[in-house]
Amino acid sequence: MDKYSHDVIVIGGGAAGLRAAIEAASKSPKLSVAIVSKVYPMRSHTVSAEGGAAAAIKPDDNFDLHAYDTIKGSDFLADQDAVELFVRLAPREIIRLEHWGCPWNRDQEGKIDVRWFGGMSVKRTIHAADKTGFYLLHTLFQTSLKYDNIVRYDEYFVTSIIVENNRFCGITALSLRDGAFHFLKGKAAIIATGGAGQIYKFTTNGAINTGDGMALAYRIGVPLKDMEFVQFHPTCLPGSGILISEAARGEGGYLLNNKYERFLKNYVPTKMELGPRDIISRAIVNEIRLGNGFKGKHGDYVALDLRHLGEEKIEEKLPQIRELAKTFVGIDPVNELIPVRPGQHYFMGGVHVDLNTSTPVAGLFAAGEASCVSINGANRLGSNSLPECLVFGAISGEHAAKFAIEHDYCNVAYENIQIEEKRIFDQLLKKESGIAPAEIKYKLKETMEEKVGILRNEKELLEACREVEKLKEMFKNVSAGDKTMIFNTDIVEILELDFMLDVAEAVAYSALYRKESRGAHYRTDYPERNDKEYLAHTLVYKTREKPQIDYLPVKITKWQPAERKY
Repeated sequence: MDKYSHDVIVIGGGAAGLRAAIEAASKSPKLSVAIVSKVYPMRSHTVSAEGGAAAAIKPDDNFDLHAYDTIKGSDFLADQDAVELFVRLAPREIIRLEHWGCPWNRDQEGKIDVRWFGGMSVKRTIHAADKTGFYLLHTLFQTSLKYDNIVRYDEYFVTSIIVENNRFCGITALSLRDGAFHFLKGKAAIIATGGAGQIYKFTTNGAINTGDGMALAYRIGVPLKDMEFVQFHPTCLPGSGILISEAARGEGGYLLNNKYERFLKNYVPTKMELGPRDIISRAIVNEIRLGNGFKGKHGDYVALDLRHLGEEKIEEKLPQIRELAKTFVGIDPVNELIPVRPGQHYFMGGVHVDLNTSTPVAGLFAAGEASCVSINGANRLGSNSLPECLVFGAISGEHAAKFAIEHDYCNVAYENIQIEEKRIFDQLLKKESGIAPAEIKYKLKETMEEKVGILRNEKELLEACREVEKLKEMFKNVSAGDKTMIFNTDIVEILELDFMLDVAEAVAYSALYRKESRGAHYRTDYPERNDKEYLAHTLVYKTREKPQIDYLPVKITKWQPAERKY
């Protein structure tokens, strides 16, 4: 076992992780900051973000307007103090990225351009064509290279967080290059591992999005918050799940049923294609159930129409969408309709943190999609996630650095590290025969897709909880076919599946206990929102038996809950 020491350890190398590392490293050149990522940072899922980043930077916009749009979009489950902090700091982060070299689109006056996005009252979404995440991640990664006190552990898989007396002490990680087991001692750590879309069968998320950070925190007693709120993006390519950005609708695209009607007039008449994602996703599902969808080899779908925008505008503002449609569907949106249907996209919930991104474990912080601060509540507005990574990534970096400066390393019981080492090498890797992880993973994805999807009910949620329990039992007999140590993808798949099962458990049980409909959580057996009982965040704790559910009141500053109409 190799041992290393760093003041601050960042788990994850995407937008939130890189922004956190930059902020921590900038506090003092004497601070050693480690970025531990299971992929090379430029392969982080942030690179897939397309549409843009919301911030109130134009004269017709203001902080209160951005805050209210976000709170209303959240179906009033967002913590309003967190939202107010977020909207105040978002413009600063956008300008900072501009100074660091992010090539934001410009308007005719040469100023940063903005476009419409769903649920927004004004044009607010800053963008770099329709490849915003790509450019943003490049900018952050290149900026991180300026800091000599940032040390990267690329292709290191974090297997556990070590805690002593409710204090963070370090992490264990597996080097994917040679299979070596490492212990990284730290004073503070930041979880920034992104989402968990791979627990669903049809998702926009890449294969790396397996909920690692959420599960790591869950296992050491940190509650996960609002895990029942899973966002389904309305426009994904059938079959592949590849995202067609909301930017397409922000630039004027239409959604059509098989009667070639803009059917959203019946669901969100004042917003149409610029309605929030949860409502539009349910509208598409309803149209398909009514028989108003187009028929396709991957199931029924509706159509996204960009033809009226013209080739010049599509090439200027939506070049990647045209490329994706050509490559993966074989059509040119300049002349043809794009087939789309909803797919899992984002987790509003995550590791429970406060305004400073602190978890209940001293020295442990979390930021980005892996965390829940909560600004997104029951439904995230498109283009709020990238600035969330920037704003709360910076906050987590600042507070983790402060904690590391003020505290020394804690004493570690190395037998706990050895237990983790034996779990991986003796229990998982050396088992001669057993169940292939793919078998369990397939059943998990089917269960979550069919029973914990866009429309939910008690019967199916109970079945999902029981099925996840059965799969966790099956996991005890899982076996790796590959016994070698160099880039052993079998053992990685097993470790990821273990995390996925924990996250799926948290989602299914949280959804079962919330007996109302709010935002992305829609119960057909409880179709109304119930503020009297459920104007509260769900906290789910891991136990040896079934998860424990608790609730935490929503923080309201000045916007009282109201009926959500568009």
